[in-house]
Amino acid sequence: MSIRKIIPNTVTSMNLFSGILGVIFCLQGNIFAAFVMMLAAMVFDFSDGLLARLLGAYSPLGKELDSLSDLVSFGVLPSLMLMETMILHKDPSAVPSWRSWFYLVPILLAVFSAFRLAKFNLDERQTTSFLGLPTPAAALICASLCVYIEKTPASPLARWAGSPWFLPAVALVLGILLVTEIPMFSLKFHKGTPMVERWKRISILTIAVILAVAVLVAGWHWSLAILGTFLAYILMNLVFALFLPKTRAQ
Repeated sequence: MSIRKIIPNTVTSMNLFSGILGVIFCLQGNIFAAFVMMLAAMVFDFSDGLLARLLGAYSPLGKELDSLSDLVSFGVLPSLMLMETMILHKDPSAVPSWRSWFYLVPILLAVFSAFRLAKFNLDERQTTSFLGLPTPAAALICASLCVYIEKTPASPLARWAGSPWFLPAVALVLGILLVTEIPMFSLKFHKGTPMVERWKRISILTIAVILAVAVLVAGWHWSLAILGTFLAYILMNLVFALFLPKTRAQ
């Protein structure tokens, strides 16, 4: 294997390494550190593709390694974060022992993520955009939600986390969105991208900046800006799918 191909594969491996560290932190009850590791994995996940394009170093091995790494960092890790948050914010009066199986529901998010990643590798329609919610987007929603709940224990979200249904419902909804055929635009800019797609990307970036400023001014935890941005991303794509039915993944 040439050095050119080793470089992006090494960066992909750092994605996996970050995801494994995130899992370890999560099992120790350190939700915030797990989130930081997920963000690091996200940076490596973006960088390996960029390096592969710059170096002309695409390879079947790199493609499979990328999916396996994403399954850990953006499938298993967010599932465990939801479970850990449920445990840490358990309301004994709301979760009788016979409902303990509720804690296993978030694991389904990892299963849906595996199907999503396998489908992406085989689906030639998803070269510049997606069919279904990308796994990193679902992972960031889960992780930012868990961190916000941890950092703002008096918030309504933290109170809802004490119920047996809220976080499992989040996992199920996101899991279903992962495997749907709903067209969703990519956040990466490519040469030759139609202007309509460019405006979609610019719009979500603008929303992200507005939310970041609003969160900063209001003094809320910054994880809320990430949560709001990717919820807006889902809403935008649902609106486009309903009112612009001709939009398709390319």
